[in-house]
Amino acid sequence: MSNPACLASPQADPAPLPSSLVLLLAAGAGLAVASIYYSQPLLGPLGESLHASAAQVGAVPTLTQLGYALGIVLLAPLGDRHDRRGLIVLKAALLVLALLGCALAPGLGLLMVASLTVGVAATMAQDIVPAAASLASATQRGRTVGTVMTGLLLGILLSRVVSGVLAQQFGWRAVYGMAALAVAVIGWACWRGLPRFAPTTSLGYGALLGSMVGLWRRHAELRRAAWAQGLLSVAFSAFWSTLALMLYQRYQMGSALAGAFGLAGAAGALAAPLAGRWADRRGAAWVTRWGSAVAVLSFAALALEPHWPLAARLPWLALCTVGFDFGVQAALVAHQTLVYSLEPAARSRLNALLLTAMFIGMSVGSALGSAMLAQWGWTGVVALSTLAAAAALAVRLFGRGRLSAPSPRP
Repeated sequence: MSNPACLASPQADPAPLPSSLVLLLAAGAGLAVASIYYSQPLLGPLGESLHASAAQVGAVPTLTQLGYALGIVLLAPLGDRHDRRGLIVLKAALLVLALLGCALAPGLGLLMVASLTVGVAATMAQDIVPAAASLASATQRGRTVGTVMTGLLLGILLSRVVSGVLAQQFGWRAVYGMAALAVAVIGWACWRGLPRFAPTTSLGYGALLGSMVGLWRRHAELRRAAWAQGLLSVAFSAFWSTLALMLYQRYQMGSALAGAFGLAGAAGALAAPLAGRWADRRGAAWVTRWGSAVAVLSFAALALEPHWPLAARLPWLALCTVGFDFGVQAALVAHQTLVYSLEPAARSRLNALLLTAMFIGMSVGSALGSAMLAQWGWTGVVALSTLAAAAALAVRLFGRGRLSAPSPRP
C-alpha cells in the first residue's frame, strides 16, 4: 500500500501503482456504488415489514438515486478543493451511518431519509475514480481508470444478486447491516492505504461550483464527451427501462427471468479494463468511436429478433445486449480518460460534468423509451436506441468543428 503520509500531486508523473492500491480503489468504488442498488430486490419484504404500499416503498430506490445525483453535482467537485483521501473516508463514515439507519429504521419515513443519505454518501465512488486518474502515470491512466471502473461495474452487477440472497436467508435489515460493515472495512482500508492528495484549487464552495460553467465553455472536448456519452445513455436507458415489460408481453417472462438479462452487465465489467488498455495504446478518441460503433450495430441488430426462429430469439436478444453494453461501457471509460487529461487540477469537476450529462441522458432515455413502447411497441424502442447511439457516433466522428475546437491542454 502507499504511504498515507505522502502527498499525491496531479502535476507529477507518478511511478506505476502497486496492484494492491489499484485493487483497493476498485473495491472502494464497487462497494460504494453497490449501496445504491441494494434496495431494489428488497421492496416486497420492505412493504410487508413496514406495512407500506408498493407505491410508497417504490420511493426508496428513487430517493437513493436522487441523493446520488445531488451528491455528484454538489459534493463531487469538492475533490479539487480538499484532500480526496479525507473526503473518501468522511463519505465512507457517512455511508456506514446511513446504511445502519436503513437497517434500524422503525418506519418508512426514517428509511426514506436514510436512503436519500445513502445516495449522497455513495458518491465516494466519484471521488475514487478521479483519485485513481491522479495517481496513475499518463501512460497507464486508461488502464488504471478501466480497472477501477471494473470494480464499480461489478458493484452494480452483483449488488442486486447479493441483496436478494442475503434477504432471503437473513431478512432485509441484515442486507443493510452487512453492507455497513463492508463499507466500514473499506473506509478503514482507504484511510490506511491511500496517500493524501494535495488540493488543486483554493476556490470557495460557491466559486468552485460556478467554475464548472467555465470548464464547460473552455473545453470543447468535454462538451463532445458529454454529448456522446449522454446520447449513449439515452439508448442504454431506453432499452433497460422497457425490457421487462416487452419480455412479459411477448414471452410471458416473469421479473426474475427478465432480471437475468442484467447479467449482461458482466460484459461492461469486461469492457472497462480492455477499453483502458486500448486507450493507452491507440488513444482514447479511437476507443470512443469504436465503442459507439459497436453500440450502434448491436442496437440495430435487435430489429432482427422477431425474424429468428422462436428458440433463437432470446439468445439473440442476450447477444445483442452483451454487445451494446460492452460498447457503451468502453466508450465511458475512454471518455473519462479523455476528460481527465484536459485539466488535471479540475478532475473532480470535470468528472461531475460528464456524469451529470449521463444522468440527464438516462432520465431522457427512460421517459422516451416508455413513450415509444406505448406508441409504437418494441420496434419504436429499438429505433430510438439505434438512432441515439448513431448520433453519439456522429458526434465522435464529425463533431470536431463546432464541438471540439482546440482547447488548452496541460
